[in-house]
Amino acid sequence: MRKISALIIFTILFLSSFSQSAPKLPEVDKSPMDVSYYPGNYPILKIQNKATEPLVARVIYSRPQKQGRKVFGELVEYGKVWRLGANEATEIEFYKDVKIDGKKIGKGRYTLYAVVNESAWTMILNKDTDTWGAFKYDSKKDVMRTDVPVQKTGEMIESMSMWFEKSASGLSLIIAWEQVKISVPITL
Repeated sequence: MRKISALIIFTILFLSSFSQSAPKLPEVDKSPMDVSYYPGNYPILKIQNKATEPLVARVIYSRPQKQGRKVFGELVEYGKVWRLGANEATEIEFYKDVKIDGKKIGKGRYTLYAVVNESAWTMILNKDTDTWGAFKYDSKKDVMRTDVPVQKTGEMIESMSMWFEKSASGLSLIIAWEQVKISVPITL
């Protein structure tokens, strides 16, 4: 009987130590985080010694999916501050001083919000970073606001996307989702 009891205890201890060593992984996020650089693919170009322009900006955001929902006017309510994505509020970092709508924006990291309306979005740079959603948004920490017109894309965009494009005066941050696109001009 002692041998059986010892064997049972040993088995229980062995199995419990085995189950404790296997980590419980977090679930895969429904709105994965993404990053865009200007110039595009900068980290890859840098390690390949092919970067021909200095790093100017990076945006980090979560990419919500449309999934059959009406996005603008419903999921993203008109006239309310939006985190520009899902989960953590979107952050943009400038690696040098830039100008947006003629306003000097110092090198650094900012939270990027938007107030969405049918014909224009008010883009907001805010100095409060590392926040989730727009629940603690404080307009007193705004660095700048600018209005940009809404453009229709003519195609359905399932995943919200952000990227930078080169322009005559510097670059533009493009944000597109559903059948809507906006372009934020950034002057160097």
